Amino acid sequence: MTNRVLVAPSNDAEQARLGAQIHALMTRLFPICRSLTGAGVRETLDILREHVPLEIRSVPTGTPVLDWTVPKVWNVRDAWIKDPSGQKIVDFAVANLHVVSYSTPVRTVLSLDELKTRLHSLPNHPDWIPYLTSYYRESWGFCVAHRLVESLMPGDYEVCIDATLEDGDLVWGEYVVPGTSEEEVLLSTYLCHPSLANDNLSGVALLAALAERMHGRVTKFTYRFLFIPETIGAIAWLAMNGANLSRIRHGLVATCVGDPGPLTYKRSRSGAPIDRVAELVLRDRQRPFKCVDFFPWGSDERQFSSPGFDLPIGSLMRTPYAEFPEYHTSADDLTFVTPAALGETCAAYADIVDVLEADETYVNLSPFGEPQLGRRGLYQHLGGARDQEAAKLAMFWALNLSDGRHSLSQISARSGIAFRTVRAAADALIAADLLATSLPNRSPS
Repeated sequence: MTNRVLVAPSNDAEQARLGAQIHALMTRLFPICRSLTGAGVRETLDILREHVPLEIRSVPTGTPVLDWTVPKVWNVRDAWIKDPSGQKIVDFAVANLHVVSYSTPVRTVLSLDELKTRLHSLPNHPDWIPYLTSYYRESWGFCVAHRLVESLMPGDYEVCIDATLEDGDLVWGEYVVPGTSEEEVLLSTYLCHPSLANDNLSGVALLAALAERMHGRVTKFTYRFLFIPETIGAIAWLAMNGANLSRIRHGLVATCVGDPGPLTYKRSRSGAPIDRVAELVLRDRQRPFKCVDFFPWGSDERQFSSPGFDLPIGSLMRTPYAEFPEYHTSADDLTFVTPAALGETCAAYADIVDVLEADETYVNLSPFGEPQLGRRGLYQHLGGARDQEAAKLAMFWALNLSDGRHSLSQISARSGIAFRTVRAAADALIAADLLATSLPNRSPS
């Protein structure tokens, strides 16, 4: 992609450094207790602002947003369970997953039978702590290892959840890389989960690294990065930005991007061009990958792709949510995600940005018969190419399909030739005055 500023890592060593950078940011953010709202979200955004100049947006409690209402702000200071001997057997300070998110405050004494109605565990994974929420129904509870539940003896147990539910604001972070065009690429991730690494601290740290990498670059598209609470954050953002949604041309939701599984792309609802670009990038990386059709559940792509909006947004992940055993449990920790996987996924996101930036539609300036390439020195131009035959075929494909209707990504998809090779062929043809963005009036001669 001659004379273009590339976002993707230039080699394996740079990709590895990028993965290590993302994992280091995750390590710093992992202990923070996050939920839809509260101090943990604000603390996370403050740390992200050390890397990216985020604008903080907010919507007050009680505000109607589409069919929803912005909830109260939840904060938890401490929580624990003490056994009949007074020993603390569950401690929020040790694992913030212990408290059902949005639990109402409580301080009481319960019998063992009463306590068990408030405990949630995983019999099939007795050492893991599950992650549960009660966002829109006032309740309280604890999530614990099933092995602990089985060890509990009869008696009275003291329980405490020192929490508050108060009016305040739903907040999120937003960062815009301005382009030469107002047409936008939306890149979104959610930051409402507590200490869960793959789902979805990995998406938060990855988009922060990508945004930091793109800061100050001159781009064709305008890139909007969103760091939002899942579901209610996307709904609030859509409610507040309805007038500007027509600018969005492409988009991706980043979730579950750090586990060892293969890259997986979930297509957009409408079969948008982002699907073709993402699949080209995964194909050209020559590593195992999967593509799945859109389905109306998952992460915030289901909000952006609801029928009233139907935005051109897909989702690039690794193992999809709910398809790995560690999902929504304490086993989704920093050892489950790897710098290598994070670096590879971020490089794929950056490759998608590079293709979006480099994708153009041209017309053949010599469309009546094949132009004489040798006379223009184009065969010699191909001499240094890694794969001369692919480069030559890319030139033929670019000439034939550059009719004002086929973009370079469409040519790459149809020909099976790597996008970078097609782009390089187009650059050579432009330099030889054989391709342009518009076709002058001419007749065959």
